[in-house]
Amino acid sequence: MIDEPIVLNELIHQSTRLRIMTLLVDVSVEDRTAYGFIQKTLKLTGGNLTIHLRKLEQAGYVATSKEFVEDKPRTWVQATLDGRLAYGDYMINLKRALNLPLE
Repeated sequence: MIDEPIVLNELIHQSTRLRIMTLLVDVSVEDRTAYGFIQKTLKLTGGNLTIHLRKLEQAGYVATSKEFVEDKPRTWVQATLDGRLAYGDYMINLKRALNLPLE
């Protein structure tokens, strides 16, 4: 593994998507996060967040679902297993690139 070239996942490496994935993988696998919480926490516009979530969803890294809560539509976002694995690989490669310990 040490001799392998360091390749950073460009989809995750983009700063806004990295922030989104970092927030989502910090939530347990069973839980999901409200779209509005992500938007407010990361201080993103709705359009900007939607574009980045769409790219992550197309890659299979996040899943979104919609439901009504007290007669209001609510969008939920969850990191998929593939997204969690890709994020983990990204972090390992980032640490390798920065010559940081992997633990």
